[in-house]
Amino acid sequence: MSDASNQGSPAPLPEPSRLALALRAVSGNRMGLLGFGLVSLIVLSAVFAPLIAPYDPTAIMVGPRMAPPSADHWLGTDNIGRDIFSRVIAGGRIAMLVALATLSAALTLGLALGLVAGLGPRWLDNILLLIFDAVRSFPVIVFGLALVTIVGPSLFTVILVVSITSIPIYARIVRTQTQALRNSEFVQAEMAMGASLPRILFIHVLPNVIGPLLILASMDVPLVIATEAGLSFLGMGVRPPTPSWGVILNDGYNFIRNSPWPVIGGSIPIVLVTLGFTFLGEALRDIFDPKLQRAS
Repeated sequence: MSDASNQGSPAPLPEPSRLALALRAVSGNRMGLLGFGLVSLIVLSAVFAPLIAPYDPTAIMVGPRMAPPSADHWLGTDNIGRDIFSRVIAGGRIAMLVALATLSAALTLGLALGLVAGLGPRWLDNILLLIFDAVRSFPVIVFGLALVTIVGPSLFTVILVVSITSIPIYARIVRTQTQALRNSEFVQAEMAMGASLPRILFIHVLPNVIGPLLILASMDVPLVIATEAGLSFLGMGVRPPTPSWGVILNDGYNFIRNSPWPVIGGSIPIVLVTLGFTFLGEALRDIFDPKLQRAS
């Protein structure tokens, strides 16, 4: 009788994944939902830029010079007749490429160095902290100027500058959290029971460090993109005629008395990126950071 009742009972539903829980929580947060929409719009426009851009972003004289927005050119044209909307869409690929490459390198190296500083001997921790402070003491623009004189302005230079200056930030965060976990009671109990360092690292430390680090990285995307745009605006990053948002702003600034539309067109995506990733990062932080969760 019991076997029959067991066979007739429905099977338990699988527990939703962490990603599903995050998407469900973001959908209930207005700011998070707005941020997710803006981020999705920016990422999709960057991925499908060749299909969305109505004109070749580097083609000269596709329209009248310094033309205002119209049905043919939604954001007008620049001083040599290039379609600004097409250049803005193509510039999103440069921005996303820089953000992805920079944050991937900074997260990987920062995580490794932070773990070494947090779990290693005291003398090694002091040396790494000295290096972190030395790197962070240089302003990004000044460090970029010094590096440009050595390797020259290029997309690789921008990625290198932002990566090097971002590594100490993530490394310090990982170091602090690692040291706190290392001195916690459950880790001390594991060590007293003879647990190996790899077990403590992969079972207790990494799961508690990766989440906050990824949330911080998502909120740093606008900063990385703004840094790339600033370096390109100053001539230390992407070189013309490559359609970067900083290059678009530089070209528009030189002719702002003739038409404000190149500056407006280059500024809009930076504002949208900042709002989108900031709103999404704040929502994810409220979801995954137990210290900020409200008691229901």
